[in-house]
Amino acid sequence: MFMTKKNLLVNAILSAVVFCGTVTLAQDPVQDISKSVHPNLAEAQRRVVEANGYIAASQKDNRYDMHGHASKARELLVEVNQELKAAAKDADEAAAANQRKK
Repeated sequence: MFMTKKNLLVNAILSAVVFCGTVTLAQDPVQDISKSVHPNLAEAQRRVVEANGYIAASQKDNRYDMHGHASKARELLVEVNQELKAAAKDADEAAAANQRKK
């Protein structure tokens, strides 16, 4: 009986960890870079969001049977989106620092 309760507890904890990880990874890329300040980065970000949408549609069309490759591609697009946002932020900070020097 003890092993059954212990197994149940372990399974519950592992399920919670997997669920939390899935929720974190399931976030889609968003467009949040200013087109007027960073037009090229904003366009790149728009295309990342668009590509994510196409991959999501492909997953549905193929009943998610792509051996995880589409999911991995979408995860990488989320990472790309975060890097684009970081690039815009760093450019903003550099511009602000240059303005303070003048």
